[in-house]
Amino acid sequence: MRTFGITYDTGFTTAGTTTREPFELAVVRREMQIIRNELGCDAVRITGGDRDRIERAARYAAEAQLEVWYSPFTNGLTTGELLDFLADSAGRAERLRREGAEVVFLTGSEISLFTIGMLPGDTFEERAAVLADPQQLRAALPRLHTQVNAFLGKAVAEVRTTFRGRVGYASLPFEGVDWAPFDVVATDAGYRDAQTADRLAGGLRALTAHGKPAAVTEFGCTTYRGAADVGGRGDAVIAWDDRARPVRFTNPVVRDEQEQADYLRELIDALDESAIDAAFVNTFARYDLPHAGADDLDFDKASFGVVKVLAGGRTGIAYPGLPWEPKAAFHALARYGRSRIRTSLGQRAASAGASAGRSASGSGSVGQPEREVQSCGVADPQEVRRQ
Repeated sequence: MRTFGITYDTGFTTAGTTTREPFELAVVRREMQIIRNELGCDAVRITGGDRDRIERAARYAAEAQLEVWYSPFTNGLTTGELLDFLADSAGRAERLRREGAEVVFLTGSEISLFTIGMLPGDTFEERAAVLADPQQLRAALPRLHTQVNAFLGKAVAEVRTTFRGRVGYASLPFEGVDWAPFDVVATDAGYRDAQTADRLAGGLRALTAHGKPAAVTEFGCTTYRGAADVGGRGDAVIAWDDRARPVRFTNPVVRDEQEQADYLRELIDALDESAIDAAFVNTFARYDLPHAGADDLDFDKASFGVVKVLAGGRTGIAYPGLPWEPKAAFHALARYGRSRIRTSLGQRAASAGASAGRSASGSGSVGQPEREVQSCGVADPQEVRRQ
C-alpha cells in the first residue's frame, strides 16, 4: 500500500446528537499527532456530519503532516441538502489544499443508506430493512443504480468547480457506482467475516480492475470473542435508546482485545499483498461506546475503535489528559507503522547508495544524484451498521 490510514469520526449525526460528544479541539489536535507519530499513519479519513468539525479536524491533520481524506458522512439529508453540504465542504477542502496539504475529497459516504430518496424508506431503519429482504432489494436495485449515479455525476461536477485535488466516493457494493468521473475508486465494505473470507482476494482484485487507484476506506473489527466472524456487523450486539446511546447488550459477549488486533494485522497483510493503493482502519475511537469496569456496561466491546474511551469523564495513563487508553489493536498498528517507516528508510538508503555509485562512475550529470535522493523519502505522512 502507498497509504496506510485510519478513519476519524468527528460526529455522525443521529437522533439530535452525534457519536462524538464532546468535540474538544485540544483533544482532536493531540489525537492527530498521535495518529501520525505513534501509529505511523500516512493519512486520516475524516468523517462526520458537521461541516465545521470536519474542517477543524482536517486542519489539525494537515498540521500533523497527514494526508487528509476529506469525507463528509451525513445522515438524514435530502439529495439537495447533501449536494449543498458537499459543495461547501469542497470549498473548505480546496482552501486547505492550496495551503499545502495533500487532500483527497470524497463526495459522500454510503449515500444509498443514509440519504433520503435513494432506497425506499424515510428512515435509516426502513432502508436497512430493504437490504435485509432479498426480494425487495432486487426490485430496488435498477432504480437505485440510476439514482446513485445521477447524483454522483452532479456531485462530482459541482465539487470540481472548486476543488482541484483528487476526487473519490466511499461506496457500498450494491450501489453500482460508475467510476468514470472519479480519480479514486473506494469502498466502505472492506470487512472480512466468516461468510466472505474466501471472497476477499477476489473482491480486492475487482476493486483494482478499474485502472485507477483503489482504496478500502473502511475495514476493522470490534473487541469481543467471535467478532472476527461477523466483521462489519460487530456492533449489532448493542441496543440503543432514542438518543442514540447504548443501553444494554442484546447478547452477552466476552471482551477480547487480541482478536481485534489479530484481525487487523491479517487484513493489513492481505491488503499489502494486493494492488490496493490506500486502506483505512475503522476507527480511531468510538466516543459513544465507552469502556466501563462493569462487564454489562463495557460498551467498548462493541466498538471498532483502537482506543477504549473511558466512561465518566476519566482520563488515561498512557497519554495523560486524554479520555482513553490504547487497546492491543493500537499497539499492533503502531508496530506495523514503524515497520513501514523502517522499510521506507531502507529503500531511501539503497537509492542513495545507487545514486552515489552512478556519480562515482561518471554516468550522471552534475547534481543528478542529489535530486534522486530527494525523491526517495518516506511515504507522506461490511457494510457498517450505524444506529
